[in-house]
Amino acid sequence: MDDVRPRTRDRRGRGMRGPGVVPVDPRTPVLRTARQRFDQLVLDVVTPLDEKWQRHLGLVEYAVEDTPMLPDDWGDETVPLSSLVRGKGQEPTRLVIFRRPIEHRSTTRDELEALVHTVVVEQLAELLNLTPGQVDERYGDEP
Repeated sequence: MDDVRPRTRDRRGRGMRGPGVVPVDPRTPVLRTARQRFDQLVLDVVTPLDEKWQRHLGLVEYAVEDTPMLPDDWGDETVPLSSLVRGKGQEPTRLVIFRRPIEHRSTTRDELEALVHTVVVEQLAELLNLTPGQVDERYGDEP
């Protein structure tokens, strides 16, 4: 007798279609995008450091962009991971973290978190004229 298997929606072996979680509000997705997860990671890294150094930093604007805008004649082999533009007058200092170059250098979530932390600490150290270890004592502990 032939083995009769029940028909499923996975006829071609590609796995389940659509999200595995039903949203509470159908207008908003339950699963966050890679960009939203990265933004949250940067926020989680920046918030305690900014609170700790706010008195010395002054007004700093933090931003995340996908990639840096590089000129056509860019000769350097590496792509910058961040950009720091010091404020003048009423303009705030602007620290921009570039998502895609950081993601390309990380293979795991832990590496991604460590690299974001390293980049933010190094930029704040430059802004404060301190060593990265003085800005955050965990700086040297990262893999």
